[in-house]
Amino acid sequence: MGSKNKLKRFRENETFSNVIQPTREEVTGNFDLKGNWNSFFKNDNPIVLELGCGKGEYTIALAKKNPNKNFIGIDIKGARFWRGAKTATEDEMNNVAFIRTQIELVDKIFAENEVDEIWITFPDPQIKYKRTKHRLTNSEFLKRYHHILKPDACINLKTDSEFMHGYTLGLLHGEGHEVLHASHDVYKLNSSPEEVTETQTFYEQQYLEQGKPITYIKFKLNY
Repeated sequence: MGSKNKLKRFRENETFSNVIQPTREEVTGNFDLKGNWNSFFKNDNPIVLELGCGKGEYTIALAKKNPNKNFIGIDIKGARFWRGAKTATEDEMNNVAFIRTQIELVDKIFAENEVDEIWITFPDPQIKYKRTKHRLTNSEFLKRYHHILKPDACINLKTDSEFMHGYTLGLLHGEGHEVLHASHDVYKLNSSPEEVTETQTFYEQQYLEQGKPITYIKFKLNY
């Protein structure tokens, strides 16, 4: 994407009421929406997050299917989620928001027990050992998610990375968390929930064209 396109998207993001772009200082200080997301959406409906939301395809698709839930996509790359924010604006979807920030700050953005479900869709597996701290299903991230999730809430991981799938399963079993569903190939085995197979992200379509199997895990955290 050219720099002109990016700048245009950044400027347009600033006009969208469904886009929040706080500074790191605002988030780590006393973020005003933390614990008050019901005031942003003007209802008390359940809140579902998509972490590393990219273009926001999952956020939009799930929000259309579940109008009685609020969906928030989080990504540091605003030029990507511009597409989702624009679609939600054009379609007058009041149950969608996007936040431009680092995912490691998620527990600064949401209060304890404020979130009902998390989706992690096609994250960078961060295979190199020195990048382990950025892996979105490592122990530190799971503790952050546990803090903001309601009791018995679920996390969904959908990825083309066999490494990420195996790493996460091993970690969950090792730490005593509850794996509710696991599939090494969601389209071949036909056993995954509809919401897993109905929506395909831009990157997922590319992976499928390359013949890569798409994996899925649904789990609960036990601490």
